[in-house]
Amino acid sequence: MTVAKVEKNVRERYSEGAQTRVAKLCCPVDYDPQYLKIIPQEVIDRDYGCGDPSRHLRSGETVLDLGSGTGKICFIASQVVGPQGRVIGVDMTPDMLEVARRNAPVVARRTGFANVEFRRGRIQDLALDLDRLEEEIVDRPVDSVARLIEVEERADELRHEEPMIADGEIDVVVSNCVLNLVENDQKERLFAEIYRVLRRGGRAVISDIVSDEEVPVALQHDPELWSGCISGAFTESGVLEAFERVGFHGIRVLEREVEPWQTVHGIEFRSLTVEAFKGKEGPCWERRQAVVYRGPFKEVLDDDGHRIVRGYRYAVCDKTYQLYGQEPYVDSFDFIDPLEEVELAAAEPFDCSRTVLRHPRETKGEDYDVTAAGECGPDGCC
Repeated sequence: MTVAKVEKNVRERYSEGAQTRVAKLCCPVDYDPQYLKIIPQEVIDRDYGCGDPSRHLRSGETVLDLGSGTGKICFIASQVVGPQGRVIGVDMTPDMLEVARRNAPVVARRTGFANVEFRRGRIQDLALDLDRLEEEIVDRPVDSVARLIEVEERADELRHEEPMIADGEIDVVVSNCVLNLVENDQKERLFAEIYRVLRRGGRAVISDIVSDEEVPVALQHDPELWSGCISGAFTESGVLEAFERVGFHGIRVLEREVEPWQTVHGIEFRSLTVEAFKGKEGPCWERRQAVVYRGPFKEVLDDDGHRIVRGYRYAVCDKTYQLYGQEPYVDSFDFIDPLEEVELAAAEPFDCSRTVLRHPRETKGEDYDVTAAGECGPDGCC
């Protein structure tokens, strides 16, 4: 199916879903009831998802929800991030946006703060604000090829001069059963856009339907299955690889449903929630730091190709040292600083293409010659 046909089918199906509940568009999700109390029933009834990425948000964060629909995840996220946080929902379906925008003031009155806004756009093209573009088309409709070219040129200007979502604007990108609705040829662009809008150190938390086998071509050409979260599903490994290809690191599965949501021609489709981090790029500097992998695996291979065996002291560059000191790695390593700090301005380049052990004397210093007995407390030391 072409991009246009997929988008048209999805838009029509979800426009219907904004007017009346369509059971086939969702699978059961248990949301925290404390956050549902202030959300209008209309929004809850029109929710179509397969997970709850809002469980993994924190106070004060700026959150972008891709395919926000009638706004349920946005309204939950609003309460989690609080008045110091911010939530942006992006959806391409006007009927869904109408419900979300109409209910946003209701939620704001009930929480006591307004930190949610909804924008119209394609999730694989987060720089282009479709409402902004439509304003210009309404004023001057497309009535010729020349005018069509003008509109396309204006769209490019808006992407660069007035982006809907700017580079590095977002702390956390979330999505709930929407990535599979994007046509396959557009999925690489989609992941690149997620990466672009995240700040360095930001993360994506994505809930989506995945398959345990490749989806056959015949199923990919079924318009009903496209909008039903089947035809465009990633495989379980494929969605992780998609994050890796655009540069994410620390990619991990947070939740995986044991029982399939649907089984079609022997292929199981289930909900998966994935977390991935941005920020492993950058220069490598030698500051005589070392790390020790604690286990439980005999060895691990990180996203930069470093193979690290349990219990050994490894030389790492400052960038890797800082990465391991953050989520999701920090609890898996011990960190060893040099006895005499190497200032970053004085550090030499570090060759990260290799993985080597760090002798203790490299951190203590070759002339280190201290003899000291440990002091035992009242309960002993051994």
